Amino acid sequence: MAFDELTVRADEASRRADEAYRHLESRYDAFLERERHKRVSRRRFSTLVDRIRTSGAPYGAHTIVYRSSGELLLVRHDGVDLWVLPGGGVDSDESFAEAARRELDEEAGIDVSYEGLAMVSTVEIETRGYRTRGVLPIFAARAESVEPEIADPDDEISAARWFSRLPDDTRDRDDLVAWRREYL
Repeated sequence: MAFDELTVRADEASRRADEAYRHLESRYDAFLERERHKRVSRRRFSTLVDRIRTSGAPYGAHTIVYRSSGELLLVRHDGVDLWVLPGGGVDSDESFAEAARRELDEEAGIDVSYEGLAMVSTVEIETRGYRTRGVLPIFAARAESVEPEIADPDDEISAARWFSRLPDDTRDRDDLVAWRREYL
């Protein structure tokens, strides 16, 4: 493996992710643990390393919003052309929970009661000759209002809908099915 500036940054990112995971583990009681593996281009790897070095999370923080009927709220992310959980990047002055709340408000504008951490995925990321890891915290929230209202400043979200059966083109569908089966 090459030892260069990217290797050093990737190692720093992995250490930051470990710190973030330990913090989540000490703050929240029970949550589902998952593992993900992503192979990305070197350019994307560098971008993700920088995000992880800042917050520990390559893809930010997200929220599983559910109704008592078991329906889940998903948003249509045009950038990836998939149904996804509301969520996104963590600003430097935010906790994971604060980022998840802000992103939910922007992407779905729905009132919820947060119930804690639903799931944490450890994300192993690699590109040719380089590896790092990050965490993906996903919080659980029960819906208090019914109709979503999008106010996305990034203009990436084109729809927000409730689903009793998750669409085939749902990102991380298996993780959501596993969570719903265990907790709802």
